[in-house]
Amino acid sequence: MLSRHTKISRRRFLAAGTQAAAGIVAVSGLASCSVVQRTFGGKAGSKMRFGLVTYKWAADWDLPTLLRNCEATNMLGVELRTTHAHGVEPSLSTEQRSEVKKRFADSPVTLAGLGSNERFDSPDAAELAKAIDATKRFLKLSSDVGSSGVKVKPNDFHEGIPREKTIEQIGKSLNKLGRFASSYGQQVRLEVHGQCRELPTIKAIIDVADHPNVVVCWNSNNDDLSGGGLEYNFNLVKDHFGGTAHVHSLDSTNYPYRQLIGLFVKMDYAGWILLEEGRHIPQDRIKAITEQRMLFEKMLAEAQA
Repeated sequence: MLSRHTKISRRRFLAAGTQAAAGIVAVSGLASCSVVQRTFGGKAGSKMRFGLVTYKWAADWDLPTLLRNCEATNMLGVELRTTHAHGVEPSLSTEQRSEVKKRFADSPVTLAGLGSNERFDSPDAAELAKAIDATKRFLKLSSDVGSSGVKVKPNDFHEGIPREKTIEQIGKSLNKLGRFASSYGQQVRLEVHGQCRELPTIKAIIDVADHPNVVVCWNSNNDDLSGGGLEYNFNLVKDHFGGTAHVHSLDSTNYPYRQLIGLFVKMDYAGWILLEEGRHIPQDRIKAITEQRMLFEKMLAEAQA
C-alpha cells in the first residue's frame, strides 16, 4: 500500500503533467514539466494560457459559433458548461461525440474541460449516488470528445450534520470518481464553490480525496482573501491544482488579480486560466472578451518582468 507521502507526490507529478498538456495545444496526453520546459523554454508562467468558460458570456453560442468567436478573440481554450447552447452533453451519441472531437481537432481552439453541475454533499444516499453516476457519464463524455477533465462542485453543509462528516463524504466520493477517471485519462476538477469554498475547507476535502486524478480548480472567490489572506490560502491548495483555474472580470477592483496572476507565475502554473463571468453580459461580447485577454497578457507580462 502506498504511503501518504507517495500518494501526494504522485498526484503532484500527474497534475503537473496534465497542466502542461492542457496549456499547450501541440502536446497531447500527460507530459512532465521538465520535458515541456526543455522543449518550449521561456519564463516562469509562459506555459499558462487564457481561455473562456461558456458561463454566461457564451451560454447562447452553438458550437460552430463558439469556436468561431473563440478564434476571433484569440481565446484558444474553452470549458463547456453543461446546459448551454453548445450542446455537448452526456446524451450525445457515439457519432455526435466523434463530430465534436473533430470540430475541435479542425480548430485552433482546445477543449480544456467540461463543466458539470454535480455535487457530493447531499445527505440523501440516492441523491449522492445519482451525482456520482452522472459525473461518471461526464468523464466518459470528456474522454470521447477529447477533453482532459470535468469540473465538479463540493458543495454545501446541511443542518444537523457535522461539517466533518460532509467533508469526509465529499472526499470519499471524489476518490471513487478519481479511480474511475484514471481509466479514461481524465481529471476530476473540484471547483472552489458553495459553502465549502473557504480554502481550509477545500484543503480538508482534498486531504481525504487523495487520488492523483482529483485536483482543485481555483475559482477566484472573495473568500480567498479571508483568514491568512490570498497568498496563504493559495498556498494551501496550489500543489493540488489541475489543468484549469477560473477568474472573473480581471478589471474588478474587488479582487487582487495582479497578485493572483503573480502567484500563478511564481509556481510556474502550466494550465488554463479561464474567464468565467456571470454578473453582467456586455453588449459587445467579442470586444469585452478581447479586452479581458489583453488585460491578462498585460498582467502576465508584469508578473514575469
